[in-house]
Amino acid sequence: MREYDEETLHHLQRVERMIFKDFIDTCEKYNLRYFGIGGTGIGALRHKGFIPWDDDIDVALPAEDFHKLLEIYDREWSDKYNIINTERDINYPFPTTRIMLNGTQFCEEALATLPLDLGIFLDVYCFDNVSDDEREYKKQVNDTWFWSHMRILVDVPHPVILADGIKGKLLRAGVVVGRGICKLFRVSTRKMYAREQEARNRYAHVKTKRIAYMNDTYKWKETYFFDDIFPVRKLEYEGMMVAFPRDLEHQLELLYGDYMQLPPVEKRKNHYPARLDFGPY
Repeated sequence: MREYDEETLHHLQRVERMIFKDFIDTCEKYNLRYFGIGGTGIGALRHKGFIPWDDDIDVALPAEDFHKLLEIYDREWSDKYNIINTERDINYPFPTTRIMLNGTQFCEEALATLPLDLGIFLDVYCFDNVSDDEREYKKQVNDTWFWSHMRILVDVPHPVILADGIKGKLLRAGVVVGRGICKLFRVSTRKMYAREQEARNRYAHVKTKRIAYMNDTYKWKETYFFDDIFPVRKLEYEGMMVAFPRDLEHQLELLYGDYMQLPPVEKRKNHYPARLDFGPY
């Protein structure tokens, strides 16, 4: 699979930095709580910016702030940005929301055959309230995770499966079986999305101690007490001061182990998208 040349990757990172700065300025203007996560956190701690071979930025907000953010972007940024998620376009199969730069194109291979108009983007994660009762919490996460992953398996023509060997074969077989079951019982994308949303939002109007992103591969590892995140701390990222969880190091260790250790050269991979156009940028 084709990788980025250095010039193209740096160009992409510069454009994404601009998108990120607009996002930060908007959050600070309206007192919205946001925090960098995942590889963006590793980048801040290890490189004071992008992981050198990385091509995206990941940020998160509690659900209350997340929904306010989308309203603000619709009202104030529609000339420059477009927002996509499954709520707005049922053909979009991923559980994240993308703030996309108008006039650009960025479409991964996995989405290339879907009827989507995708641009260079900022990946935004919504962290929802989860039950304080452990049994109800596990049911909520399991339900959300199951239906969101069923949507991806059914709707993405060629989902990326990172596992090799027997595990990879089993997962690929699971894709075929899952699609067959959904077709047999006529479970549509809209039905799966409705069930996912029902699970995610069970405690939307309840004050809970924890919030979680329940759709990711890690499943249980992205559940945090509010005190694990807030008050946020500011770290340098590409010359900007960016908010990150108060307990960032511990969170990254749970997800990645020794995150400060550079991976072997052969694992420092990126994948050039099926379509990339910087437009006027």
